[in-house]
Amino acid sequence: MFLEWLEHHLLPCPIKHFFGIECPGCGMQRSIIELLKGNLWESITLYPPLIPLIILMILLAINIKINSETMLKVLKYFYILTLSIIFINYILKFV
Repeated sequence: MFLEWLEHHLLPCPIKHFFGIECPGCGMQRSIIELLKGNLWESITLYPPLIPLIILMILLAINIKINSETMLKVLKYFYILTLSIIFINYILKFV
C-alpha cells in the first residue's frame, strides 16, 4: 500500500521540466521503489548507480563509527567508482 502511494507521488525532476533533458539522477526514485518491492534486476536496469550509492552511504556510516585511515582510502576509491558509474550511466542515456 505504501509502495503504491509512492509510485503515484513521485517528485518531478526540475531539470527535465525546465530544460527537457534528464539529469544524472533521473530514474532513482523508480529504482528505489523497485528495490523496495524486491525487484533487484529491475532496480538495476532503471538506475544502475543506486546499489553503489547505498553501499557508499553504509560505508560512510561505518566511517563515522570507526574513522580509520584504511576506511578513508576505501571511501575515496568508492567515491570515484560511484561517480564513474553515475557519469557512464548518464552518457549512455544519450547514446
